[in-house]
Amino acid sequence: MNRIQYNIKQALQQIWRNKGMSLASVFAITAMMLILGLFFVITVNVNLFTEMVKADYDEIEIFLEDSTGVEDAQSMMNQIETFDGVEKVEYRTKEDALNIMKKRWGESSYLLDSLGENPLPNSILITVSSLESAGKVTQQVSGFEGIEDIKYYRETVEKLTKVTDFLQIAALVIMAFLIVVSVVVVANTIKLTVFARAREISIMKYVGATNWFIRGPFLVEGIIIGIFASLVSAGITYLLYSKIVGAFSAQVLTILSTPLVPAGYLSVNLVCIFLAMGVSIGACGSIISMRRFLDT
Repeated sequence: MNRIQYNIKQALQQIWRNKGMSLASVFAITAMMLILGLFFVITVNVNLFTEMVKADYDEIEIFLEDSTGVEDAQSMMNQIETFDGVEKVEYRTKEDALNIMKKRWGESSYLLDSLGENPLPNSILITVSSLESAGKVTQQVSGFEGIEDIKYYRETVEKLTKVTDFLQIAALVIMAFLIVVSVVVVANTIKLTVFARAREISIMKYVGATNWFIRGPFLVEGIIIGIFASLVSAGITYLLYSKIVGAFSAQVLTILSTPLVPAGYLSVNLVCIFLAMGVSIGACGSIISMRRFLDT
């Protein structure tokens, strides 16, 4: 316990003596984690939207030509019900389609009243057992006569998945670069203290102090810097994201039919991730700064 108190006391004194460089280290780590937080927030929300699309839009919509009557549509539906992977077939009139669009638009639905004649076509909705079945069913119905267009969401899911993968790779590359920068800044900060105490370190080694006893205060110094920067960046990210959720959550829900991830849920994960990274960066920076004076 006395050893821990000694390390913390020495670390705080060293941070205070080098306030300028310590502050620079905090800014460097905070900037890195804010960028990481941006990618994290975007990736999580894109992942959520992708999963919502997979779960709620496992359906095919066949838009019918105006010349296709109800009897022709019913004949199509009878054939479609026999296809593998089809769970449900439903006929939707153009009036129903317009009413659904008005509900989605909410308060802005009055804009649709200026359309005059309903431009939407009648359609057949096919619910499939999986997105994999959608491609096969689409190929089968594409040969039917009286069809204007076919819409299904497999391509949308694939595009969203590619976007998510790209964001994750970009985040990893940028994060790796910024981590290296942060470690170097922290190492240089602690190195100033090491140089100032070089003679004291030599005496401690001479009288038999172990490397880890000498390294302890510097290691704690780096960890404290990392923890402080982590909490600052997590707090800033939470405040900014909570403002975005409060301002745009309803609009996103109306347009995309999926909500933004709650800020409270993200904050817990962000704090854990940022603390782990901050402690690791601080510890690595302190260890690197001591390599010249201690055997590692």
